[in-house]
Amino acid sequence: MDKEIEDHESQTPDKQAAAKKSTLVSVVVNIGLTVSQVFAGIVSGSQGLIADGIHSATDLVADFVVLFANHHSAKDADDDHRYGHQRYETAASLFLGISLLAVGAGMLFKAGEKIVNPVPAGQIQILALYVALASLVAKEILFRYMLAVAKRVRSSMLVANAWHARSDAASSLVVSIGIVGALLGHPIFDAIGALVVGLMVAKMGWKFGWDALHDLMDRAVSEEEHRQIEEIIKSTEGVRGFHDLRTRKMGDMILVDVHIDVDANATVKVGHDIALNAGNQIKKQLPVLNVMTHIDPV
Repeated sequence: MDKEIEDHESQTPDKQAAAKKSTLVSVVVNIGLTVSQVFAGIVSGSQGLIADGIHSATDLVADFVVLFANHHSAKDADDDHRYGHQRYETAASLFLGISLLAVGAGMLFKAGEKIVNPVPAGQIQILALYVALASLVAKEILFRYMLAVAKRVRSSMLVANAWHARSDAASSLVVSIGIVGALLGHPIFDAIGALVVGLMVAKMGWKFGWDALHDLMDRAVSEEEHRQIEEIIKSTEGVRGFHDLRTRKMGDMILVDVHIDVDANATVKVGHDIALNAGNQIKKQLPVLNVMTHIDPV
């Protein structure tokens, strides 16, 4: 007999509000950084700082994608989407990955041009270094704030966005080192810094896009999460065994299908209660949206 364990809300109002607030903070920070970095890069003659400003602009796009996905993925299931709208997050990640790949490729092209035709020594001004260091500090503070919020509400999407901010802090560090080299009379270091930032952006875009593509193709959970689900089912009272355990991602959530063995002499109600208990235990310990069980008599 098939038994579908009842769905639960994947996104509480508190979680959605926390995601919105932290992301809006990131939007404000990234707008300020984009304007200041690009302006200072143009004034000081730093190609690396301009590249870092473009990087901050891509973060701004990422923030709006997170806001969009956070709003729409929280919608309840309807006639057209029986499992809910969690895959808005996955589709948004795919879009973000493709966008970052394109931006990274453009930055690499510009940096390559700068390496082939470097600016004259001494053209870069000290202002570039001050802005780059300020950006590094701002991004690190933003990372710690966003990660704290993400852990509090247990949101993997916000964790990913927080580490996105940490990668920006790393890129600002690279740019700062490049600017120091340029100020010491080696302007090609600034272009090399821009090249490294471009590679980082392109790599991040590839990772986001590749992961999202696999999730849209019903990728299973990690081996660790799979083993955890197995242990929960085994430890459930009344379960004699199980087989055909399958999982797939649904946005930030997980869908589980499993065949559970119960005593052949048990009543329908007893078998139902065993399956329900197993499903509820899985939901308590993992971000599971739905557990579909098939009860087999043994």
